[in-house]
Amino acid sequence: MISRDQIAETERIIRPWIRTTPVVEIAGEDFDLPGVHLIFKLEFLQHAGSFKTRGAFANLLTRSIPTAGVAAASGGNHGLAVAYAAWKLGKRATIFVPSISSPVKVERIRGLGATLVIAGDRYADALAECERWVGESGALPIHAFEQEETLLGQGTVGLELETQASGLDSLLVACGGGGLIGGIAAWHQGRVRIISVEPEGSPTLAHALTAGRPVDAPTGGIAADSLAPRRVGEMMFRIAQQFIAQSILVSDDAIREAQNRLWEQMRVVVEPGGAAAFAALISGIYRPAAGERTGVLLCGGNTNAVHF
Repeated sequence: MISRDQIAETERIIRPWIRTTPVVEIAGEDFDLPGVHLIFKLEFLQHAGSFKTRGAFANLLTRSIPTAGVAAASGGNHGLAVAYAAWKLGKRATIFVPSISSPVKVERIRGLGATLVIAGDRYADALAECERWVGESGALPIHAFEQEETLLGQGTVGLELETQASGLDSLLVACGGGGLIGGIAAWHQGRVRIISVEPEGSPTLAHALTAGRPVDAPTGGIAADSLAPRRVGEMMFRIAQQFIAQSILVSDDAIREAQNRLWEQMRVVVEPGGAAAFAALISGIYRPAAGERTGVLLCGGNTNAVHF
């Protein structure tokens, strides 16, 4: 299992290449949540529009890159982050995405000079094609979540947030493959109540926790381009069993409402996956205790202008 010392060392390495994303504290009354202190971590303001950039730089800066460059399979955000990191570091990148990927993300990947391949309809299809290409080309694979360096990079979100907003009681984090929430949970190690939030259409961690191991789950819903791998990673699951306090599922309607409320109250635009954590609050599925300091991670903003 990854350690706090490893996360801290990774943060030192990637620090020159990433942004410190801001934190905004808001009274719960603004969202009809009286008595709750809301602490929003605006990670969607990270380079390339999501937390994934941390893991991408952690891989490219700590692993040996072959002449063939790097390769990644992604619903969109991981591929965009890897393309961005490779562009900044002068490395070749080949990115595989499924047909459901957001056109916004696809065009941004192309704009960063990466070779883009659209493969199949779901993330699992893109991953299979990426693995085939790696075998042929010798490129270095950068996995979106089942890679130690990826988890370490994403864990720096937890480290950074702790320096910005001490004394959190709980932290709501969206979960897809689990790299983000796994890294954050490994940093906090039970000192903060970590809540996993997934769309009802892609309950990967919820199914894994029920089964006692990662298992295949549905891969649909409004956030399928960012929160719908076939199953969570083995590495993050071991962390989840120890340090994730609760797993919550939210509807697509709740995610859309969360996007709307964030825009109306904060003038913040996030993609569906980026709003999933907040959907658990505004839908009432997660009910903080009176006085609870509740962190909400807004993790991705790669979407068109307001069109909710």
